[in-house]
Amino acid sequence: MTRFANRRVTIIGMAREGMALARFLVREGARVLISDQRGIADLADEVGQLAGLPITCVLRGHPPDILETDVLFLSPGVSRQADIVRQAQNKGVPLSSATELFFEFCPAPIIGITGSSGKTTTTTLVGEILKTGRRRKVWVGGNIGQPLIEYVDDIRPVDWVVLELSSFQLEPLRRSPHVAVVTNLRPNHLDRHGTFEAYREAKANILRYQSADDVAILNWDDPEVRAFAELTEGRVLWFSRREEVSEGTFIADGWIVSQMDGQRTRICRLTEIALPGTHNLENVLAAVCVARAIGVRRAPIARTVSTFKGVEHRLEFVRQVNGVRWVNDSIATSPDRTVAALRAFEQDRGRIVLLAGGRDKHLPLDEMAREILGRVKHLVLFGEMAPLIESSVQRAATQANGSGQHVSITRCHTLEEAVAVAADVAEPGDLVLLSPGGTSFDAFRDFEARGRRFKELVRRLPARPEYANNRRLLRVASG
Repeated sequence: MTRFANRRVTIIGMAREGMALARFLVREGARVLISDQRGIADLADEVGQLAGLPITCVLRGHPPDILETDVLFLSPGVSRQADIVRQAQNKGVPLSSATELFFEFCPAPIIGITGSSGKTTTTTLVGEILKTGRRRKVWVGGNIGQPLIEYVDDIRPVDWVVLELSSFQLEPLRRSPHVAVVTNLRPNHLDRHGTFEAYREAKANILRYQSADDVAILNWDDPEVRAFAELTEGRVLWFSRREEVSEGTFIADGWIVSQMDGQRTRICRLTEIALPGTHNLENVLAAVCVARAIGVRRAPIARTVSTFKGVEHRLEFVRQVNGVRWVNDSIATSPDRTVAALRAFEQDRGRIVLLAGGRDKHLPLDEMAREILGRVKHLVLFGEMAPLIESSVQRAATQANGSGQHVSITRCHTLEEAVAVAADVAEPGDLVLLSPGGTSFDAFRDFEARGRRFKELVRRLPARPEYANNRRLLRVASG
């Protein structure tokens, strides 16, 4: 193991990816320094995980002397505009990332999946299909799960790697995966990228370095994604829920259909898909397209699609209590995700109690406000962006020009208060949906922590005696 032997490396950021990279580089024989702006009160667990390893930890800032290094690795959460990064560039210190290192060392073909939404569900579903349909080992990671850099030496050339790739991971990347998938493209993370154009440029790196032997799988229904086809030298396949495409996957006569190399194959009926929501139909089409492109047969694809019910924190059913269903969609960290969640429950229009809020990402709220006005019975707001959402909904109501659309609004400070209010206002037959539309960083470490706390609070809600003992009332309440 000599790739990094005795080389000095500095890692900025002690989040999950930075920690995995530090452990990997120590095994490689590197002299590792890891630095974070947070203090020991916030990083006690992380520092404890590194105990006993020859790693220097620098907390509460990034002093200039950490740039006395052979290479500077940036965690995805570190902006290229950060002062320490600018200083490194001025000194000519090479920059890299765990994702770039993984692409360099990984011996197996990589399926990379990105998009403004849907990438986690698509990545997970692709992984499940490949595990069902092939005997080779499948590794799933990237922006989800355990960073795979720690396991790169265990990956064989005959394996498959499925990576979810965020714009933060793609921004500095100068390699593209063998199979690249773009689910959709809408304004997101403008608080980090500044403009939609910069965000789009970061996403484009998933295709920009492909060769003629590679494959690009793109959303035909999304004009921004369709334009990405000109960026790749690889074979382009499409998925569409609106039109038949010449090469790819689409819907015809109530079936998901694959058409490649002149062969048309029915995969499964739409009624057999376990995932709810129109947006998830697009994710299924993308995953099926990936599987067919690399030669997976119809039967394992259909079997997996019919049993795969989704990923935690993504339209996740938590519990029914007192005739009310509770759903966790904490992954909704942008307004368009909240819009998709509301549309997924068309049958509950007018019976939805929506919990929304969090930290603003400087994204337009107009469409979300209109959807709330037309679908939500009671809006419970929490967190920093509560006033912004309330103002947007009130503005949408004014623009409705006396259409009679109205939604009751309660503003809270915390998620705990919001759950208590929702439990109070929800009636039998209602749906309580946590789909915030903002990030969790005003109160939680990440959206997963927010979702776990929501589920914990919901599971503590007491069942009223009449619902605990009367099955008939429960059946009526659940419709």
